[in-house]
Amino acid sequence: MKTTRLLIRGDVQGVGFRWFVRRAAEKHGVSGYVRNVDDGSVEVVAQGGALAPFIEEVKRGPRFTSVTAVDESQVDEEEFPDFEIRH
Repeated sequence: MKTTRLLIRGDVQGVGFRWFVRRAAEKHGVSGYVRNVDDGSVEVVAQGGALAPFIEEVKRGPRFTSVTAVDESQVDEEEFPDFEIRH
């Protein structure tokens, strides 16, 4: 299964970004996870569903955030049953 990893930089921690990503995943039928990274970025690993529209929504981010860069890559991951926020 195609799995995409996004590393999102900008003002994306402490502003509800992970919850925004989770809602977008539910809306688009995407599974995987989102988590904060120690360097201040947010990592998203996603698969299935309407992946392309999900990725575009995540790249825009919610209001009150500022996404300055997104690194996108394909990764080998197990299949995820749902989408979760990891801590």
